[in-house]
Amino acid sequence: MSLINYLTRIQFENGAVGLLAEELKLLKASRPLIVTDLGIVRAGLLDRVIKESNLPPGTPVFDGTPENPEEGAVLVARDQYRKAGCDSIVAVGGGSSLDLAKGVALMVGHAEPLEQYAAILGGVAKITPDLPPLIAIPTTAGTGSEVGRAALITLDDGRKLGFLSPHLIPNVAICDPDLTLGLPPHLTAATGMDAVTHCIETYLSPRSNPPAEAIALDGLARAMRHILRAYRDGSDREARSEMMMASLEGGMTFQKGLGAVHGMSHALGGLKSPRLHHGTLNAVILPAVLRFNESHAQEKYRALRAAMGLPEGTDLAEAIADLSADLGLPKNLFEMGVPRECLPLMAERAMADHSTATNPRPLTVEDYRRLFEEAMK
Repeated sequence: MSLINYLTRIQFENGAVGLLAEELKLLKASRPLIVTDLGIVRAGLLDRVIKESNLPPGTPVFDGTPENPEEGAVLVARDQYRKAGCDSIVAVGGGSSLDLAKGVALMVGHAEPLEQYAAILGGVAKITPDLPPLIAIPTTAGTGSEVGRAALITLDDGRKLGFLSPHLIPNVAICDPDLTLGLPPHLTAATGMDAVTHCIETYLSPRSNPPAEAIALDGLARAMRHILRAYRDGSDREARSEMMMASLEGGMTFQKGLGAVHGMSHALGGLKSPRLHHGTLNAVILPAVLRFNESHAQEKYRALRAAMGLPEGTDLAEAIADLSADLGLPKNLFEMGVPRECLPLMAERAMADHSTATNPRPLTVEDYRRLFEEAMK
């Protein structure tokens, strides 16, 4: 097996899920709560994880993760953790399950209300190391949450807020590309574009972190070489492995911060209706933000073109739009069902999002209004 010690302990290999019981033992944990969603259960992935990792029968499972993690689900899972006498958490699924598990870990060791720990409300310093051990097992290649310090959770009032702390980075990430072999093409595309967006936005962040920038460019190059292969042939194990590594690398670079794409997608992700997929939102919004930012990051745009294998002078926004079209993703927010009347509120929420601070070009609420309008077309 391939062990990577970077930010946290990472097991990356086909079949790595078989190491789960051993990793729990190393953490001195014996009764985890598994946090997942019904889609993972119905696809048979949870049974596979339990079987291949030799977890004991009757291991408690919370499978009520919503499409976008919500405060109510965090508290329900927290109560189940306590009632079942658990001593650790194992998250199995996409970014929603992984983020929800971080929220559960936070609320196991910290007092309510959840809101007080949000980054934009000064909550970073309030998050202490008093959290149960957490192991993250991603079943998609996109979010990078298995090595990320953030959890995005929608509060009961509809605000989708970021909870950030190095203490929220999972103790162990088990990255088994074989778990993504059955991922449908549309989810392969949407989650893959999430990884692409992470690598691009973190690279463009104005914070100085050369190692993270090198990782972001490597992840972007891997994704651009393999995303269409994984989309067209879900059984391509090399493509699946490379996309999971691209996703992992995108998560490793979160330390630099993101940008306007995530400010906008976080805002829209808090809508009750329609329910919008985060990776798809990123793919749809990214071209508009690339056009907006180019004047403030021209040297970095040249490096992005090189990493993506594009000729010098290529319009990055058009290249991303063309890639999204090849992946069968929606062309704009209108196609995703976003109601125009919500855009003024979305602009205000995007402006307040923690990702806005690290966009390479400073933003105003009016800038966000124009970006949302452009992404609607």
